[in-house]
Amino acid sequence: MLLGDTWAQLGAREIHAGLTGGDALQLARGYASDDVVGRTLGMAAINALTRCVFDRTGYVAPDSADSIGELDPRADDHVGMVGLFGPLLGRCTAAGARVTVIELREDLVGEHDGYRVTLDPAELGSCNKVLCTSSVLLNGTADRILDHCAGADRVAMIGPGAGCLPDPLFRRGVTLFGGSWITDAAAVVDALRAGESWSAYARKVAIRRDEYPGLERLGVLTGRRPPG
Repeated sequence: MLLGDTWAQLGAREIHAGLTGGDALQLARGYASDDVVGRTLGMAAINALTRCVFDRTGYVAPDSADSIGELDPRADDHVGMVGLFGPLLGRCTAAGARVTVIELREDLVGEHDGYRVTLDPAELGSCNKVLCTSSVLLNGTADRILDHCAGADRVAMIGPGAGCLPDPLFRRGVTLFGGSWITDAAAVVDALRAGESWSAYARKVAIRRDEYPGLERLGVLTGRRPPG
């Protein structure tokens, strides 16, 4: 909701009353629209439906091993970073890795201490490891970004919005999909209403491509088919 003016638009529109009791699948279809609010609410619905499917099939996402998508940066690596992850940047530069950051903000472009920022996603083509913000799923750049990551050994997509089914992303080359797994939904709602942190009621997870059974296999393993 913090991308662009989405938050302001959500506050300006009288859409909240129509959400309660609404059709979740219909709301999810808004993700395919050009309307920023429709896409945001659609993505939220998709993430909620995904968690419903996981819960019904008994799948529990594994804990994340670290905050950098398990990329294990090393001196001989060229790490691509889609979105400037300030707190995580130091992990890569401290390891001696070469870092290229892909950004949408022109004011950040240029050479910096230990890394370079560019607007050109094609430069990801020379990176063997990529750390990508899940925001690309909302801002319309996911396809273009993943096209340029085809040569990377590891592609980690992480962020609070990373809650959808990872199957299509794994087919596109993503090797790790990391987000937050809510452990106490009621407490999260209360915290949000109070303007407080909800991190104590969630855990960081990492769904790894080589471990994830896949949606169809999940149904087979549990003897139950996901709804829909």
